[in-house]
Amino acid sequence: MSVDTPHRIIVLRHAKADWPPVSDHERPLADRGRHQAPAAGAWLADSGINPDYVLCSTSVRTRETWKLAVHELPKRTRRTVFEERIYEASAGEIIEVLKETPEDVADLILVGHNPGVQNLTEVLAGDVSIGDELTRLRQGGFPTAGLAVLSFEGSWKSVEPGVARLVSFYVPPQD
Repeated sequence: MSVDTPHRIIVLRHAKADWPPVSDHERPLADRGRHQAPAAGAWLADSGINPDYVLCSTSVRTRETWKLAVHELPKRTRRTVFEERIYEASAGEIIEVLKETPEDVADLILVGHNPGVQNLTEVLAGDVSIGDELTRLRQGGFPTAGLAVLSFEGSWKSVEPGVARLVSFYVPPQD
């Protein structure tokens, strides 16, 4: 794949989590989250987005979110990597993980947590978005099971602040 080939980074915040008496890392999805995650997957499928590579935090809620979302896609992803560095990561730390993506990957989905996913989306997009997507993100936040689709040209090693543009921002029903 050429370094000039457009790439997409699809950022998915985990669906709504429950608050049982367990460590934060072990928190499962709440009932609402078990409805949100497939809705996020259906939105991806309806949008024609079927990522070939997945970077997913190791937390229970992110793994459950991806497991429910992926069942809505028309085909399986080529590779899923459960990456502990995404849990509680800053935008800069996530960018360092993204730079390790194999160059033959066109579309990558990152399943993570706030505030990291919102900060990552804002940092990568800078001030560039299609329509009012960036304004909606900044005003409304990045809700559970929300999805941001960013596009950029260049190699994965060239991922840095301002390199992408935000082309879509999906917010599933929050009830």
